[in-house]
Amino acid sequence: MRWVIVSIVLILMTACQQEDPKSRKVEMYNASGDMVGTASFNEQSDGVNVKLKLEGLEPGFHGIHIHEYAKCEGPDFKSAGNHFNPTGAEHGLMHPEGSHLGDLPNIEADAGGLVDADLMLPQTTLLDGKNSLIKGDGTSIIVTQDEDDGMSQPGGNSGQRILCGKLTKSEAEDEDREGESPTDPTQYNDKQEE
Repeated sequence: MRWVIVSIVLILMTACQQEDPKSRKVEMYNASGDMVGTASFNEQSDGVNVKLKLEGLEPGFHGIHIHEYAKCEGPDFKSAGNHFNPTGAEHGLMHPEGSHLGDLPNIEADAGGLVDADLMLPQTTLLDGKNSLIKGDGTSIIVTQDEDDGMSQPGGNSGQRILCGKLTKSEAEDEDREGESPTDPTQYNDKQEE
């Protein structure tokens, strides 16, 4: 009888420890490797909701995008590749032929450098599918020094990448894939700006 009770308790403990496939919490780091906040991703019926809590930014507007690889190698975070763009669209929320699925509205840091924002990534998912943010090894979320102009190709003229967080299938997963090259963000453009 004691064996049955122990087995039931172990099964219940294991079930409670399983991660919710419809939500993820990502730690955000600056170029020095300091944790400066979190990004919480939650599956919704029309996409993925992103709640940001950040500190230590310069006051004003900053660009924010989902990038194609779950890699955050500082100090420039270029290891994250280009914007998440499985549909081959143009960049920019204001572009008539846009936008990348990874394009998000600019965020604003207050006078103390704090950000508390609630954003939406339409047409994306944390589950399986072409537009999955955790497909393969996952993606990353990047904050840039300047605001995204919403039109310029390939990345909105938003300056240096200053914060990065990895979005993977498992919150505990923290391994990078080696040897990946970023895609060409202009491969679908009819005209490329110099």
